Amino acid sequence: MLGLSQLGAGLVVLQLSAPVAAPLAAAALVSAAAPGLVAVRTLRPRAPGEVTDADLLTLLRHLAAGTLATAAVLAVDGALTARSWPLALLLGAALATDLLDGPVARRTGTAGPVGARLDMEADAVLALVVSVLAALVVGPWALAIGLMRYAYVAASWIRPALRRPLGFSQARRVIGGAQGLALLTAVVPAVPVTLSTGIVATALGLLVVSFGRDIVGQERAERRERRRVPRD
Repeated sequence: MLGLSQLGAGLVVLQLSAPVAAPLAAAALVSAAAPGLVAVRTLRPRAPGEVTDADLLTLLRHLAAGTLATAAVLAVDGALTARSWPLALLLGAALATDLLDGPVARRTGTAGPVGARLDMEADAVLALVVSVLAALVVGPWALAIGLMRYAYVAASWIRPALRRPLGFSQARRVIGGAQGLALLTAVVPAVPVTLSTGIVATALGLLVVSFGRDIVGQERAERRERRRVPRD
């Protein structure tokens, strides 16, 4: 159902854009469906009928990410502007769900690892697609915001220390949440591009510091553990 909804939203965006070639339209629709596939895979541990109210809010963010992904593909080709009020309002609504799903999960007693993973994946894919739009406005370096988390995951495949669990950090939480707001300024037509550039650059700098601090902490913890392991 989510995949069909995302394809439908992608078709609406295509209708609102300038006419495009069939290959580009196909790429835009595939992009629309991708976040839904991520959500379905993440929810696989849940039995049918176990999707919670908090999950539904998070799934709305996946749906918005699919719609914005379609817009991003079209914007890269020049068939759609990267700065518009419809895109800004859609992103604003998606960011609002990020403020609501956590409290709803805690209030209803449905918080758990699957919901947390679904939330994290929604945040990551939303940041990725919006960073594409932002890159068209402030510069290609803005893509680093969307790619950072995926680069970190890829690095963990070859660096075991990065698989270590991270403790709670309010700073990490605030910095992560600020990325969406910073990227939002890039797609709001009323915000001067120079101001958006400064805001997005500041957000990226904070994100680099946050990831860097986590990586250093994980590496140190890994070294401490290795020193405690007795050698044969």
